[in-house]
Amino acid sequence: MPKLFEKTEIKSMELANRFVRSATWEGMAGTDGSCTQGLIDVTAGLAEGGVGLIITGHAYVSPEGQAGPWQIGVHSDEMLPGLTRMAAAVHGAGGKIALQIAHAGCYGFASGTGIEAVGPSPCIAEKTPTCRELTHEEIGAICAAFGRAAVRAKEAGFDAVQIHSAHGYLLSEFLSPFFNRRNDEYGGSIENRARIVLKVLHSVRSAVGEDYPVLIKLNSQDFIDGGLAVEEMLVVASLLEKAGVDAIEMSGGTIYASGEYSAIRTGVLSKPEEEGYYRDAAARFKAALSVPLMLVGGVRSFEVAEALVNDGKADYISLCRPLIREPGLVNRWRSGDRRKAGCLSENACFGPLMKGEGLCCPIKKGEV
Repeated sequence: MPKLFEKTEIKSMELANRFVRSATWEGMAGTDGSCTQGLIDVTAGLAEGGVGLIITGHAYVSPEGQAGPWQIGVHSDEMLPGLTRMAAAVHGAGGKIALQIAHAGCYGFASGTGIEAVGPSPCIAEKTPTCRELTHEEIGAICAAFGRAAVRAKEAGFDAVQIHSAHGYLLSEFLSPFFNRRNDEYGGSIENRARIVLKVLHSVRSAVGEDYPVLIKLNSQDFIDGGLAVEEMLVVASLLEKAGVDAIEMSGGTIYASGEYSAIRTGVLSKPEEEGYYRDAAARFKAALSVPLMLVGGVRSFEVAEALVNDGKADYISLCRPLIREPGLVNRWRSGDRRKAGCLSENACFGPLMKGEGLCCPIKKGEV
């Protein structure tokens, strides 16, 4: 049996295989952030399709941390009924599910919420959205909000939580010298810039206990001038490992305009060597650290996924856009049909999202 289909454990969570659905904005929540039946159906469908661990789209932990419309929330107890139904639906389909908890930072949905966006530092004129610098008291309040969100996830029946610290949202902004120009204990050295991330991890761990799996999503690098570098990522990952994080998912890029190296790259991957955007950073990570690594970004072929795991460059393979087009991809590969995923990386799935129609692949022509 291929190693990709081995059963594994992350703390108390048993997984049927090494495939992970990486988080994405589904655009299917209620206007108040509540979990809708449509969103539940999409998530349960991924479990039915054989995905070992499903990570939800980013759920905002506090009102000012909302990133966009129709985004799922975990900011209040009123969200619990829908979240509970989502977790139960995934379990009913034989899957496991983690709730990604997040704060948008300077990319907060100010135009929709009427709440001023906040970040580590004031905005960079003509480069990022308008925001103001967080005070020490506000940083503490956000760390506490992450802890409360994790408790709600646990109460709702989720198998784990994942802290979102990638792609240029708040925690990623603190890590990045491009966004973070503070001169206090939250700015300057990489250890200082990582301080809020470690405080969030501590808040979450204290809230959910030692036995509950706590994951984090981290950029390999920002791919922007003056952004987070691989060497700094390795320092942060080491600090997180020592602080007790249970797995790290590696991604890269930001929602800042970073061209071909953005967080959501476009272009057909026609050769195996083009797949796996962050494989070199992953190799350096695995050489230095022992915490389990989930690798996302540009994996389209079973053979590439298998090689990444067999060669020790990743412990889990995370997929996002391929599962939008084909939710049953993992089951197809398990059945012996190892044809490449049909995703063309053209980002057509964002069209319906921006229209409020929810996440889907509009160019899909039947099953791949």
